[in-house]
Amino acid sequence: MRPSKPLAPSNWILNRFFMRPCKKNDPKDSYHCVNMDQKHHRFELISESIQGKFCREAFLAFALYLFHWICYGCLFVALCGQMPEKAQALELTDNLQIHGFLTQGYFFTSANNIFGTSSTGGSFDYTEAGLTGSWAPTADFRLAAQVLFRRAGAGHENDVELDFGLLDYTILSTVDYRLGVRLGRFKIPFGLYNETRDVLFTRPTILLPQSIYPDVTRDGSISADGGIIYGDYRDEWGNLSLELGFGYPRSANVDTELAIFGFDFPGNTFSGFSGIGRLSYDLDGGKYRMAITSVYADTRYDPEFLPPDDLNAGKVIFKPVIFSAQYNQEQVSLTGEYAIRPFRFTRFGEPINAEVTGESYYLQAEYRFDKNKEAIVRYDVMYNNRNDKSGKKYQTETGYPAYFQYAKTWTVGLRYYVNPSLLIAAEYNLVNGTAWLPIQDNPDIENWKQRWNIFSIAAGLQF
Repeated sequence: MRPSKPLAPSNWILNRFFMRPCKKNDPKDSYHCVNMDQKHHRFELISESIQGKFCREAFLAFALYLFHWICYGCLFVALCGQMPEKAQALELTDNLQIHGFLTQGYFFTSANNIFGTSSTGGSFDYTEAGLTGSWAPTADFRLAAQVLFRRAGAGHENDVELDFGLLDYTILSTVDYRLGVRLGRFKIPFGLYNETRDVLFTRPTILLPQSIYPDVTRDGSISADGGIIYGDYRDEWGNLSLELGFGYPRSANVDTELAIFGFDFPGNTFSGFSGIGRLSYDLDGGKYRMAITSVYADTRYDPEFLPPDDLNAGKVIFKPVIFSAQYNQEQVSLTGEYAIRPFRFTRFGEPINAEVTGESYYLQAEYRFDKNKEAIVRYDVMYNNRNDKSGKKYQTETGYPAYFQYAKTWTVGLRYYVNPSLLIAAEYNLVNGTAWLPIQDNPDIENWKQRWNIFSIAAGLQF
């Protein structure tokens, strides 16, 4: 029997040397053999195959989907009559504002699971709700915080967290430039969408391009505890911005451990001191946008037991560089991002100490029919090892399928803005590969399929 949960395909060296498939005569307490009865295994086997039942389940899923969205539709029609034509914050005083948002999504997949058991009747286990408060007693001083509720499949049934909470102080400000600092828990500034990825209105699709913004590492990349220095310079040639952040990302969670190692070992991950820098340039009122982001993320592993029952204490250095560009016109937006993603494993001892470099990119086009309706198409590619894009070397070394090593995704979507406070979106994804497949939703690799489809629909509300 193959491992019920493999080590991360990106870290094929760990797959090859540290773990191996279970044999019939292997002892159940052998840690180097991933066994379903292993006492440290936190996930249950999904044994029922969906092969051959897709048509029946598609019908049931559609019926369930239709019932839910008729209910949601009735609610939204009622809400539309009460909503203002312009989304407004709740202003308690002149310098105290409260904003909020809510997103409810439905996902149905032909195989594999995301955000719950999406392949067996579909899943409504995708809810994001946030409440943001901002107090600015002076023009140069601001306190802001956001509390987030998130339900997003296995391991994230009812998360309530402080998404960010910070003090923002503007040190210098003139017509041409601004210099400031943010202290506390700040949103990590990388790429074009990371800081606003939780709000349906401020991201282009229900599911962001997973090659750059994978949901499996969301917790460790959304915010950090520390500080950020920012500066802007503006003139007739455009706006130049620089952000430098330092601190400790939120990496003390099972998602981070699974994303790095592909397995929930007895110990725990935690963040070392990390840094990020983003240089961005906007021209002609945002018609042209460009940015480069560089990250130094230090993630440590603290073992609970000694080897061979656990890993050695070690660290993983992740140093991605992301190049971003966007072109905007009244009806058309063209966007592309490209990333090099090097990992370095140190202090774990041989043969785990190694380096692996991934590569990612996407190309995206948006078309706005009018102020209420728009369409999008995107091609998204993720390689866990840029020196083995086909996955053939990985398959030879590990015995696992080559498609664990990559994911290539076509996306088409439609968005309808009922008004500035209410948005309905639908999209279809055609996926080849499983490089960003969430392990918590898919603990049994026997059920992983190379080619799979995702249908999703979501409604968003904001004020």
